[in-house]
Amino acid sequence: MLRSSESFPRLKKLVMKLRRRLVPRQLLFLLAAGLITPGVRLARAEDTITLRDGQAQAVTILGVTSNGISVQMGGAQMVEPFANITAVTMSPPPQYTAAVAAYQHGDLDTAFSNVSAVVQAYKGLPTDWMQEAMQMVGDIYLAKGDLGDAETMYKEYRKTYPTASAQDVDVGLAGIDVAKKDYDSAKAKVEPITADALKEQNPPAAKAALIGRAFYISGQVKEQTGDLPGALQDYLRTVTVFPQDAVATAGAQEHADALRKNHDVAAP
Repeated sequence: MLRSSESFPRLKKLVMKLRRRLVPRQLLFLLAAGLITPGVRLARAEDTITLRDGQAQAVTILGVTSNGISVQMGGAQMVEPFANITAVTMSPPPQYTAAVAAYQHGDLDTAFSNVSAVVQAYKGLPTDWMQEAMQMVGDIYLAKGDLGDAETMYKEYRKTYPTASAQDVDVGLAGIDVAKKDYDSAKAKVEPITADALKEQNPPAAKAALIGRAFYISGQVKEQTGDLPGALQDYLRTVTVFPQDAVATAGAQEHADALRKNHDVAAP
């Protein structure tokens, strides 16, 4: 996640330098051809919903409504209430895969158009990728400096998934704090994440991107409060140890380079 004062075009260029991996050819084709657009789903395997009685039903999930999950079973369409469902198995739609690929290559506009379509269609679906999609929307708003929209999305995420870990959006909210120069609040949100990461020799791979963003925010807090060596150390942790979020890594690299050039800082 980026500070609101960051230059988006400049960071986009940095992301491209840091991540030279190509987007999968099939995604490039779909994006270029305009085949991944809101409301369009490509053919895929059936999904599964598990009901409270333990019965697993093979369906095609069409979307989410205020009353439940809209599914197609055979030739019939119906809405299964959330209260009747204990688990959902559904592969991410192509828009989500395209959004992730675009985000990792610094193309936030393409990422946003695709991930917004996913959130609009599936918000509330109890899957990891749907939760990550809502977080991504907030992160993109923050990267572009739209603090109000970012905060709204993070709060909507907590409302939609009340049992999810608070840390999922704490880093995003800390980024908003940094943009507002509320460094104490930002520190309070990211410090538990970075402290746990330093204690664990091998943090879970699923948390790596979150940890990288947390160290990037921690670096900004330390830089703005005068701890330049500590800031450099946190930036380098994002760049070298937890680089899974390419946008945060680009920002951390830029800050680290500036500290070395302008202040002759060395990490402790």
